[in-house]
Amino acid sequence: MAAENDKSRLDDAARAGWLYFIAGHTQDEIAKMLQVSRASAQRLVSLCLAERLITFRLEHPIAACMELAARLKQRFDLVHCEVVPEDPAAPQATAGIAERCANLLDSTLRSETPVIVALGTGRAVRAAVERVTPIDRPNHQIVSLVGNISADGSASFYDTVGRLADRTGARHYPMPLPFLMSSEDERNKMVRIEPIAKVKAVAAKADLRLVGIGQMDQKAQVHVDGFVTRDELFEMMRLGAIGEITGWAYDAKGRMLKAGTNKRLTSIPPEVPAKTTTIGAAVGAAKVPAITAALSGGLINGLITDEATARAILER
Repeated sequence: MAAENDKSRLDDAARAGWLYFIAGHTQDEIAKMLQVSRASAQRLVSLCLAERLITFRLEHPIAACMELAARLKQRFDLVHCEVVPEDPAAPQATAGIAERCANLLDSTLRSETPVIVALGTGRAVRAAVERVTPIDRPNHQIVSLVGNISADGSASFYDTVGRLADRTGARHYPMPLPFLMSSEDERNKMVRIEPIAKVKAVAAKADLRLVGIGQMDQKAQVHVDGFVTRDELFEMMRLGAIGEITGWAYDAKGRMLKAGTNKRLTSIPPEVPAKTTTIGAAVGAAKVPAITAALSGGLINGLITDEATARAILER
């Protein structure tokens, strides 16, 4: 009974949201149409937003954002660049870039021709996948670039491949390996196992790579999420690591490190320079050095970020 009541309330919330945001009715009008009080109509509209029963996309390009994107595209010879408005109240919020990443995924996945999308992990990528419009595309393929099992055996919450497959009906290829192996030799053996080799072969043919970009400092996401220890992180920092993409650490010039955790990492390494359309999604002052290095080193050839981050990159 409780489940039925919840479903009925969500139905009412969706109807109220449609009437308010799509049909353009006032909350007083909605209250009369649904035969509820104005306060109830307001709560239903709020519930519609909270449960993401309705979403929005900004269709009007903002001149300042377009100008920043054009400058980034020219300076780093990018194939794709989008800059979204900054949120002064939440400078590290990923909602804006997630919406544009979702739009990019939507446009790619709408193709009737079979496509392969390769995904990294991270909050921005996960949030983007949650915003993708459901579509039936069983001939597409979704492949993971990252081993998603941490040292304690748990899977990453930010794994995205299965979720995107759910929304598209596409075949998907997770990377069922620990993020790090105990030794370089063990890593080399594991990545040659036939099922893993097949995942790597699919990833090598990807039409689009969408990855997060992480900083390498004491708040590095690979450490916060439990994939590398404090000692491993500090070792990489001493070696000159400034950022990471799918766990692969690189220095301030965008050069891959040949030591530390990179020797035990199971993730598929970035192409250097990127040939596949490889879009990095990241915002925030702490990530500016990592993003700049990835652009300078050719680890990515596309970027989705916000105004404040874009300006900081261009000022370096």
